[in-house]
Amino acid sequence: MASDHTNYTVFMPPTPDNQPGAASAPASGGPTKPDNLPLPRSSGSKLVNRRSGDDGAAGGGKMDRRLSPAQVASPSKSLLVRSQTGEFDHNRWLFETQGTYGIGNAYWPQDDNDDGSGMGAGSVKMEDLVDKPWKPLSRKVAIPPGILSPYRLLVLVRFVALFLFLVWRATNPNPDAMWLWGISIVCEYWFALSWLLDQMPKLNPINRAADLAALREKFESKTPSNPTGRSDLPGLDVFISTADPYKEPPLVTANTLLSILATDYPVEKLFVYISDDGGALLTFEAMAEACAYAKVWVPFCRKHSIEPRNPEAYFTQKGDPTKGKKRPDFVKDRRWIKREYDEYKVRINDLPEAIKRRAKAMSAHERKIARETAAASSDAAPPPVKATWMADGTHWPGTWLDSAPDHGKGDHASIVQVMIKNPHHDVVYGDADDHAYLDFTNVDVRIPMFVYLSREKRPGYDHNKKAGAMNAMVRASAVLSNGPFMLNFDCDHYVYNCQAIREAMCYMLDRGGDRICYIQFPQRFEGIDPSDRY
Repeated sequence: MASDHTNYTVFMPPTPDNQPGAASAPASGGPTKPDNLPLPRSSGSKLVNRRSGDDGAAGGGKMDRRLSPAQVASPSKSLLVRSQTGEFDHNRWLFETQGTYGIGNAYWPQDDNDDGSGMGAGSVKMEDLVDKPWKPLSRKVAIPPGILSPYRLLVLVRFVALFLFLVWRATNPNPDAMWLWGISIVCEYWFALSWLLDQMPKLNPINRAADLAALREKFESKTPSNPTGRSDLPGLDVFISTADPYKEPPLVTANTLLSILATDYPVEKLFVYISDDGGALLTFEAMAEACAYAKVWVPFCRKHSIEPRNPEAYFTQKGDPTKGKKRPDFVKDRRWIKREYDEYKVRINDLPEAIKRRAKAMSAHERKIARETAAASSDAAPPPVKATWMADGTHWPGTWLDSAPDHGKGDHASIVQVMIKNPHHDVVYGDADDHAYLDFTNVDVRIPMFVYLSREKRPGYDHNKKAGAMNAMVRASAVLSNGPFMLNFDCDHYVYNCQAIREAMCYMLDRGGDRICYIQFPQRFEGIDPSDRY
C-alpha cells in the first residue's frame, strides 16, 4: 500500500494569480526537476501520480505532497514583482482557457488598426462607456414586513373562514327551497372568487421610486459630445380635451393649461394641444388669456419653485405660502402675481358677456351697412346673418352663438391655431428691465408651444366623441411636433407635481421600458372625504 503513494505530487497549473516562484527543496537524495513535466491543458487542479520503481524504493513509502510549478524562476527573480519578471504570458493563459478580460480601463485589447493610444480603434471604445455610464432610473421599494405580514395573516384567516363557510353551505342544502339554495350558492361562490381575485395582487404589492438625479445625469449632463448640456429627453405631446365651455368652465381649462406649461420639462421638448370639440369662441379666447398670463406665471413658478403650478390650487391652499422660500423678493412677486391672477379671472369670467356684446355691436353695424347699401342700390340684398365676431373684426369660423349653416355645434370647419410658437432650444433668460414689477434675471422665460385645435364636424358623420378628438390631435401633432410620447388630460385635470413627467420618463427610458405600454398617474380629488375609497 505504501508503494502506491511513493511519489505523489499536487500539481497546480499556472494562472495570473499562481505564477512561478522559487524551486522547492528536494525531498530525497538529489533535486527533482518538475520543469520537465508537461504543461496540463486543463484549467483545474490535478493530482499527478508519478510512479517509478527506482524512486519508489528510495522514497521508503513516504507521501510527498508539494506544489510543483510548471517553470522554476531563478532565485534572483523571486523577489521581483510578478508583472516585472516577464516570465508569464497572460495572453497565453487567456487563449488556453478561452477566456477574456473584456474591455475596460484595466485592460483594453488592441486591434490591428490601433492608433497607438491603447484604446483600440474598433466599433467599441472606452469613451463610449465612460461618456454616460448607465444607472438605473427606477427601483423597487420594499414594503416593511411589519406592515405586510399582519395583512397577509389577516387575509389567510379570512380565507380559511370563508372556505369553511362555503364548504358548510355546499354540504347543507335546504330541501324545501332547492332553487333558492342553488342561486344563493352560485352568488356566494362568485363573491368569494371576486374577493380572492381582489386580494391576490395585494398580497405582494410593489412600490417603485424614480431616480430623477440619475435621469438628469444621463440625459442632461455636460459631456464631450454635449458640451452645453442640452437635454436629450424625448419630445412629449400633451393633449387636453374639452367639449362645451358652458358645462366645463373655461377658467378650469385655462388653469389646467397653465399647470402644464409650467411643468419642469425641457421647454423645447414639450408641446401642448387642446381639442375644443364645441368649436366655441369662448374657449378660444380663454386660451388666449391663459397664454398672456403664462408669460408671467411660468417664470414666477420657475423662479420660486412653486407647487402646485395651477394658480387656483396654489392661491387657495392652506398654510404659510412663505414656508421654504428664501428669495427676499418672493413676497413682493407673489403679491403682484396674485393681483394679476385676480384680474385674469375677471377677464375670463367676463368673456361670455363680452363676446355677446361684441357680436351684438358688430351685427348692428353690419345691418346698418346693409341698409345703406340697399338704399343706394335698387337690388334687394339679403339681410346679414347674426354672426359671432372675433376681436379683430372677422367672423369666427367655428360655432356661432346663433347657429347658422357651417357654423353650428355639429357643423363647422376645422380650426388650427398656434397660439405659442415653438421656442428656441437655447435658454432665454429674463432681464430686470423686461417687466416693471417682476425681476426674472437668470430665469428661463421661454414657454412651451401651444396649439388650439377644433376638428371639422359635418352632419351625418359620426365624430366618435373623445376618441375622435384624440385622433385629430394625434394627426395634428404628427405634422407639428411628432413627439414619441403622448400625455392625455381632461380639461379639469392639472399637474399637481411639476416633476411628474420626469418621473414617468424614468420608467419609460429605463432598461425594460420598451415593455411598458403606458403609465397612469393617480388622481387627487379636492374637497372630498379622505376615507372615501371611491
